[in-house]
Amino acid sequence: MNSQSKKMELLGSTSIPKALLAMGIPTMIGMLVNAFYNLVDAYFVGGLGESQMGAISVVYPLGQVVVGLGLLFGNGAASYISRLLGRGDKENADKVVSTALYSSVSVGAVIIIISMVFLHPILKLLGATDSILPFAATYAGIYIVSCIFNVFNVTMNNIVTSEGAAKITMCALLTGAVLNIALDPLFIYVFDLGVAGAAIATAISQVVSTCVYLTYIFRKKSVFHFRVKDCTYTKETMSEIFKIGIPTLVFQILTSVSISLINNAAGNYGDSAIAGMGVVTRLISMGSLSVFGFIKGFQPIAGYSYGAKKFDRLREAIKTSVLWSTVFCVIFGVILALFPTAIVSRFTKGDAEMIRIGAASLRANGISIMLFGFYTVYSSLFLALGKGREGFILGACRQGICFIPVILLLPIVWRLNGIMYAQPIADVLSAVITVFMAIPLHKKLNETQRQTSPINTKDNN
Repeated sequence: MNSQSKKMELLGSTSIPKALLAMGIPTMIGMLVNAFYNLVDAYFVGGLGESQMGAISVVYPLGQVVVGLGLLFGNGAASYISRLLGRGDKENADKVVSTALYSSVSVGAVIIIISMVFLHPILKLLGATDSILPFAATYAGIYIVSCIFNVFNVTMNNIVTSEGAAKITMCALLTGAVLNIALDPLFIYVFDLGVAGAAIATAISQVVSTCVYLTYIFRKKSVFHFRVKDCTYTKETMSEIFKIGIPTLVFQILTSVSISLINNAAGNYGDSAIAGMGVVTRLISMGSLSVFGFIKGFQPIAGYSYGAKKFDRLREAIKTSVLWSTVFCVIFGVILALFPTAIVSRFTKGDAEMIRIGAASLRANGISIMLFGFYTVYSSLFLALGKGREGFILGACRQGICFIPVILLLPIVWRLNGIMYAQPIADVLSAVITVFMAIPLHKKLNETQRQTSPINTKDNN
């Protein structure tokens, strides 16, 4: 059996626990290490001072918007690709892959150029204070340009995972993250480049990750062919990509907006508040990105099973994913809730106010993130099944529908506490909404299974 057949077997017939481990764990490890890099980056930059730490916190959401373009085309295509493979339509899958990859890089380049032209106004909009702005501009001037490689990497991440080659994604993420961790202290302190050094280290690591994916393509290890001539912009192809991709991009934008709103609100209380909330954001991202990595392994299995009408396999995948992701979130959340002060204090030279604010927020976020696995499985499931509207609504809850009203109103009446507890409150509200959306989904799946079962088909004839 060749490697391509093994990938299809993994998606369609391998036992669910084994398939989830093979698909989800490699991607989860890669995302976990990548998130760990973000923490290490914050650790080394935090040693430069609160303004420098605030700078990378301000630039972070801008980078996420640019990377969101990779998710727009990559995640949008991945959902469709998995369903096409489930139906055995390899020819159209090739066209979708090529269209997504080349489109993401082209659009990404345009957005990066626009971002650089209007860099200073954008950074101020994102919450940069006068003391933070010079450092933020220096960091962003290098980091945002290098994001063109990250757009490519994120698109390939989704495409490669959709074909069952999660180990390649893990290899690309691991290589880049480990290199970044090694280069950070070298460029920041040894070469005395400060925040510019952190950005250069990130840029180099992104280039190396890109090389891993290019090697995979040129060695023809992929199920797909990546050819410019296969790019097609038919109504069906683009609607399928955008049906899932646009909600994913909106989620990414909402994440950036939520971080910016926190930065702007925290700015009223000084650089220590911005730095403290920035540390919390990166710590929570370490857990959330790990879950996202695991769910990326779940999504192609769900999409393939749905396309192949294997409903029992789909339900087992959902149940197992909810259980495993929730166990992880509970363990992670307990650690954050029990040791918030000790954790936050590692990211500052001894700023007591930053530690106080960060620890209080981290404790609350540690408790609420225990619900994150359940919420993420279902928000991703709707997209995997091609249900863009439902996926958009649920996915927009945590950082948008529930979060934005809370962060805008709560600080008015609760001041700094309103900022620290805004995300935990939004997490709880999102979990409640998930319950009410999951129930009708399962009813619909049961109904569809009855209608497509062999017995019913025979009776109808």
